[in-house]
Amino acid sequence: MKRLVLILIPFLIIGVLYTYAGELKKLSLEQVILSKGEKLLKPLPFISGWADDKNYFQLIKGKLFKVDAKSGTSQPVLDPKANKELVKKHFSLLLPADKTPGFNKFLFVKGKTIFLFLRGENKLLPLIETGGTPKNPTFSPDGKKIAYTLAGNLFVFDIPGKKETQLTRDGSSDILNGYASWVYYEEILGRRSRYKAFRWSPDSTQIAFMRFDQGKVPVFTMYRAEGTYGSLEKMRYPKPGFPNPAVTIGIANIKGNQIQWIPCKDEKDHYLAFPAWDKKSNKIYFQWMNRDQEHLKILSYELGSQKIQQVYEEKQKSWVEFFDTGDFYLLKNEDILIRSSKDGWFHIYYISRQGKERQLTSGEWSVTGIECVNEKKKRIYFSAGKEASTETDFYTTGYNGKKIKKLTDFKGTHSVTVSPSGRYFIDSYSSLNTPTRIELRDNRGKLVRKIADSYSPVIKKYLVSTAKIELFKIKTGDGFELPAAWYLPPGFDKNKKYPVVLAVYGGPGSSIVRNSYGGGYRRGLQKFFLAQEGIINLFVDNRGSAHFGKKGMASMHRRFGKWEMYDYIQVVKYLRTLSFIDSKKIGIIGHSYGGYVAALALTYGADYFQYGISGSPVIDWALYDSVYTERYMDTPQDNPEGYKNSSTLTYADKYKGMLRITHGLMDDNVHAQNTIQFVDKILSTGKTLELMLYPGDRHGIRGKKRFEYYKSDINFWLKNFFGRKIK
Repeated sequence: MKRLVLILIPFLIIGVLYTYAGELKKLSLEQVILSKGEKLLKPLPFISGWADDKNYFQLIKGKLFKVDAKSGTSQPVLDPKANKELVKKHFSLLLPADKTPGFNKFLFVKGKTIFLFLRGENKLLPLIETGGTPKNPTFSPDGKKIAYTLAGNLFVFDIPGKKETQLTRDGSSDILNGYASWVYYEEILGRRSRYKAFRWSPDSTQIAFMRFDQGKVPVFTMYRAEGTYGSLEKMRYPKPGFPNPAVTIGIANIKGNQIQWIPCKDEKDHYLAFPAWDKKSNKIYFQWMNRDQEHLKILSYELGSQKIQQVYEEKQKSWVEFFDTGDFYLLKNEDILIRSSKDGWFHIYYISRQGKERQLTSGEWSVTGIECVNEKKKRIYFSAGKEASTETDFYTTGYNGKKIKKLTDFKGTHSVTVSPSGRYFIDSYSSLNTPTRIELRDNRGKLVRKIADSYSPVIKKYLVSTAKIELFKIKTGDGFELPAAWYLPPGFDKNKKYPVVLAVYGGPGSSIVRNSYGGGYRRGLQKFFLAQEGIINLFVDNRGSAHFGKKGMASMHRRFGKWEMYDYIQVVKYLRTLSFIDSKKIGIIGHSYGGYVAALALTYGADYFQYGISGSPVIDWALYDSVYTERYMDTPQDNPEGYKNSSTLTYADKYKGMLRITHGLMDDNVHAQNTIQFVDKILSTGKTLELMLYPGDRHGIRGKKRFEYYKSDINFWLKNFFGRKIK
């Protein structure tokens, strides 16, 4: 095996940057977990999108303003507390069920009633009382109608005519029209959909919707302990190899109250998704994928002729994925832009109506999203990790893909919000040693105006201001250079011994190592807290992460766990070569897929990891949902060895350290069944672990339990590394 090598990208360090009279403070748990007490960073304004090409919307002191992009002058749009009836009913204009683009009309739901708020008249009106709890009320583009679902059926309400129309009548607990089956919500439509599975046509006369028949999908039950006898919550949840919901797409004509059903020749066990209506409302574009998830088609359906035409087709040996926002753009002439991984990296392709294909970007780097298209000037604006996989910049190019120009100049991670034509973009950026800043720039990348900076001199008073941070790479025995970042304890001394906590996610296409200030899986201020307590907090991404494109991800096909464990064990082998690492105190922490990796590390990798925290883990992939698992692993019937070798239960007899495992008992994503089976298996070997279950909580622990959840995690490290804890 080749010797592991540490490759340092020129240090990005928060060193002893400041001097402060007096002793530096330590962070408190309340600051870290609850964001209470003295703030180390200034709050940033919330920018909710563009009104047009010259103005954007921004929240200022709880009120919404329309801001002139160039000058920064603002005018009030709405005050959430301006209407007493809204306040009385606990409605917030900032959290409506839906709103029109100009913030003139708002929808709210309370009980069985849908309410309409008219900003211009400052009136709250009960619009319609339904026979149950309506879901996802949504304005038509012209703002004159709303569509919603109720008890599995799709309805429309005409606001001026005060008339309700029921578009479907076969809805039930098994038949869902316009409301997503759970697995589609989670894995295909996305959580942002809030289960909504319908879309208005641009001319407000039709609605395309999905119909789900989940009658054959097995029922999974979860037990609620409240009350004398408790209760069961039931859900249709397809696991690998079991029946999926059957899905079709219908187009409802509002005026005639008629439905056209799109016929699919490839109807056997498929998946469907729809990216777009055409601009004239004559045609809908939708996606078809086979259950094996290695064959994808984009199809168009013309409402007049009822003809289906194939627009695009893609096959990959590993898997394909549906095109989502940022992956698909329909031009006015019906040519399309897509972001595909078919050459091993994610790049932009131009597909003409005639099916001719042109690759616009290329290279061993990935486009992360198409942000905006100016069709008049034939300009494409996109984000990508072109300079480094740990960074994201903003670029522009023409329809020919030539002369790609970078519009961001700060070395770090940029997130942009682009005006409709690309005239301006709001750039939110940071680096490991630079807290987030927000600026306005024009389409040449020129700075127009600084909007906000989260840096605060308050940080000078805290010990974390002296923490040392390094972004580097760890080379594996077979040549992969794994991106890594660590937060070293203040006053770091190479002559001392330090324990290490390796924080991971590990799933295909994920990445937590970024040249950014870091939140999410980078654990916010928790990483600084562990550092101030004398623990090295290390983050590493494996070869299946987004850093290595689709080529790296495909290495995980049909064999979850194999390369994750190889790479993370290589990391431990490297750590053991460093004189300042306490090799007997190496821990690992992760949640969800990361929880799976942590549990596998304490079983399969028990010779390398002594301690671990596994949050809401998948323990055996046969227990997770069909869409996600089969995409990467195929079915248990097709890949029995892969499922066996990927299961943590297979290696339970190797367990010898100490694992803390946590789970919400009502987790409808990764069922607590996973944890229960794992605990039972470990106990049957005569060994023990730490277990904490959270009654009533789902995939994340929230509310008042959240403080205990994170505090107990921190105390687990302090107890096992130093024999102490924080009260």
